[in-house]
Amino acid sequence: MTTSVAGVWSHRTVLRVLVQRDLAVKYQQSVLGYLWSLIEPLSMGLIYWFIFGVVYNTRGSFDGASYPLFILSGIFVWQWFSSALSESTSALTAQARLITTIKVPREIFPIGRVTGRFAEYLAGLPVLVAAAILFHGHVTWRTAVGLPLAVLMQFVLLIGVSLLLSSLNVMLRDVERFIRLAQRILIYAAPIIYPLQKVQDADIPHWVKVVYQMNPLVGIVQLQHAAWFPTEWPSTKLLLTSAAGCLIILFAGWWTFHRLEPSVLKEL
Repeated sequence: MTTSVAGVWSHRTVLRVLVQRDLAVKYQQSVLGYLWSLIEPLSMGLIYWFIFGVVYNTRGSFDGASYPLFILSGIFVWQWFSSALSESTSALTAQARLITTIKVPREIFPIGRVTGRFAEYLAGLPVLVAAAILFHGHVTWRTAVGLPLAVLMQFVLLIGVSLLLSSLNVMLRDVERFIRLAQRILIYAAPIIYPLQKVQDADIPHWVKVVYQMNPLVGIVQLQHAAWFPTEWPSTKLLLTSAAGCLIILFAGWWTFHRLEPSVLKEL
């Protein structure tokens, strides 16, 4: 794995070019261009705010007008995770000719998709800063500490997932269809649009709560909320569980990618 990381780093210029190309292709012939990376999460946030904040009155769990900020801080995390998940799954199959004709570490292709979606996430940070000012949030030391840590953990998680799914998808095309189904479930499997306290206080078996908090995305999202929103800082246990889960998925994804790489190249 150390050799692979060194190989990716030595070809970082290629990675940058791939990311720039993907972003240019994605928004070419688009009038609004990169604004679409903001319009989609903002529209999703508006829908979830109406359903959970107005119809089901989840905002009653929050002080003042802060629930929209809670929704937005979770939706921007989910948007990066969801788009990176779907695009990195097809990263190898969609670029088969390029992969088989140039000599670069193949990990660059799924990692490039994750990095491209991260660039879109960065474009949304000014929106979150404005929302924090508008909806009774904060931009303090918690933001300076929590945000980079949450981003780092999510990057590690997504790289592992992208390497795992992109290689498996070449051998078994059902993976891409499965991911579309999984995305509809995963958005409710982390405290993105509802507070974690709701799960902790729910009348469900204790083992269900333990399994729920083993999801690395739970700690990441909770840390993002705490960075922008005046809510309880994630417990050390939750952070360590999420960090360990991210690292396990990273090593599993990297190991699987290299085990399957000869078969993947043959298939491509």
